[in-house]
Amino acid sequence: MKHPLQFKFLLYVADDTQNSVLAVANLRAICQAHLPGHHEIEVVDVFKQPERALADRVFMTPLLIRLAPVPVRRIVGTLSQTDKVLRALGLESVAA
Repeated sequence: MKHPLQFKFLLYVADDTQNSVLAVANLRAICQAHLPGHHEIEVVDVFKQPERALADRVFMTPLLIRLAPVPVRRIVGTLSQTDKVLRALGLESVAA
């Protein structure tokens, strides 16, 4: 099912740790399955851009921030529980 809105995600990771790699893969899979063509993902490594992470109040990784559409939402973790992630992001209607 296609979603009419454009979604913008910012995913903070810590280098190539196992949890960070899982979060990236899970987010990409969720977007491809539920938001094909209607999403943008930016991945930021906190070790390479620590000032940006501090500015966004990132104290744990992996951290997903949904920037658009508003309201902004944040989720910490590997994003492996797809149903919970969809609900947390307000995407439960696209899961059906």
